[in-house]
Amino acid sequence: MNTSFTDNFKDMPNEDEILKWLKENLSNGRYEHTLGVKDAAIFLAERYGANPKKAAIAGLLHDCAKCMSNEKLLNIINEKVGDIDQSELLNYKTYHAPVGQVFACEIFKIKDADILSAIRYHTLGRVDMTVFEKIIFLADKIEANTRDKEYREKILNILDKFDKIKPGLGLDMALFECFSITIKSLVDRRLAICPATIDVYNWLLSIVKDYTK
Repeated sequence: MNTSFTDNFKDMPNEDEILKWLKENLSNGRYEHTLGVKDAAIFLAERYGANPKKAAIAGLLHDCAKCMSNEKLLNIINEKVGDIDQSELLNYKTYHAPVGQVFACEIFKIKDADILSAIRYHTLGRVDMTVFEKIIFLADKIEANTRDKEYREKILNILDKFDKIKPGLGLDMALFECFSITIKSLVDRRLAICPATIDVYNWLLSIVKDYTK
C-alpha cells in the first residue's frame, strides 16, 4: 500500500479508478464490505435528503486505510493528524479512520468537507454529528454484504418505526441503538471505552430520550 504519498492521483479519480485502487489495497472481505457500505450509504442518503453521489464516495473510501499495520497507521497519525485525542488511540481498530481521512485528501484528492469528516468520524462518531456523518456511520454498521443479518434487520426496523413517528427520528434512534450495543459489548468484554463514545451516547440520549420509554 502506498504510504509515501508520492504516487497519488493527479485529480480526483472516477469510481472505476477508486474501485481498482481498493481492490489492490484491501483484503477480499474488506473490499466486499466496502461495496456494501457504498450501497447502504446511497440508500440512507436518498432516505434522509443527503447527496447520494457524495455518500457513495464516502462509503467507498471510509475503510481505505483499514488493511495497513497498526504501526504504519500510528506513524501516519503522528505525522499527519494534528487533531488526534490520545483517547482515540485506546482501541487499534479505530486507527484507520483518521488515516482514511488523510488518504482521501492526499491520495484521492477529495476536497469535500462532508466526505472527509464522515470518513474521519465513521468509527467513534462525535457530538453534534451532521446528517451526512450519521449516514456513513450507520451505513458501515448495516451494509448487507458482510454484516450480521439479524443486527441489520433490527436497525432497519428502528428506522422504519421511528421515522413514522417523526421524520428523521429513525436515524438518531438507530445510532443510539448502535452505541448502546457497542458500549454493552465493550463492558461485557472488559475493554476500554473511549470517552468520545460515552459523550456521543449521552448526546444521542438527550435527543431521543422522550422516545426510549
